[in-house]
Amino acid sequence: MDILSGNNADSGRGGFLEDQFLIAMPGMKDDRFARSVIYVCAHSEEGAMGLIINQTQQILFPDLLVQLGIMDEQEAIRLPPPARDLVIRNGGPVDRSRGFVLHSGDYRVESSLNVADNICLTATVDILRAISTGRGPRRALMALGYSGWGAGQLENEIAQNGWLTCPATPELLFDTDIESKYDRILASIGIDIAHLSPNAGHA
Repeated sequence: MDILSGNNADSGRGGFLEDQFLIAMPGMKDDRFARSVIYVCAHSEEGAMGLIINQTQQILFPDLLVQLGIMDEQEAIRLPPPARDLVIRNGGPVDRSRGFVLHSGDYRVESSLNVADNICLTATVDILRAISTGRGPRRALMALGYSGWGAGQLENEIAQNGWLTCPATPELLFDTDIESKYDRILASIGIDIAHLSPNAGHA
């Protein structure tokens, strides 16, 4: 199964969660996902894939470019501010050495996957080169690793009140205030974290 192989033909049917946020409930049993917000990139009967957008990695983008051999240390020092300041997220516990870039639709390569009207996912090194030279997308976030679910697994976790779901917005997806993102996304659907119990239902 490769849920990233292309657009999901069933994505227009009810029940699939592409372009939605998953918000971890206070009773989340898996510590890796405590207070996490996940953007769902692909969801079908075969499973689901998403990226945690509010956990950060220690590695800096310029250092990653040097590690990957895209540029040397002197070039990395001279990166333009948007690239130099790009925060790398912890996308999830699966395949943590693999990079993914969620970005606005003004940049596309052959391997880019359309997630929503103006949001794409690209997992090839070309986009890192483009970002580093100022030719990349207007808005982007990068993550190492991803979060994945097998057939029916995500649906079961939602049914067990592990996650709230709500439609994603580009503003909340791409803004750089990572620390407050969990509370702000809850507030955007009218929920105060102080009043959220582990047994709450779906938004």
